[in-house]
Amino acid sequence: MCLTVPMRIEEIDGPRARCAALGHERWAELMLVADDPPKVGDYVVIHLGFVQRTVPEAEARESHALFGEIAEALAREGRGG
Repeated sequence: MCLTVPMRIEEIDGPRARCAALGHERWAELMLVADDPPKVGDYVVIHLGFVQRTVPEAEARESHALFGEIAEALAREGRGG
């Protein structure tokens, strides 16, 4: 099973977007969402370097909170990275 962290689009440069989440940044291709392109500030799901879909901000924030809870639990158990 794959877990995906929604990322916020910080910059768009032609067919690519610079996205950020939880202290990490990466560039992703926009070609798969060209019919309904996301905008700067939108949250997206990325898989294999391609934006797959836009997600509502509330869903993205909920995911970030859940990943934070997982990280805290792992840290308490001494298994955090």
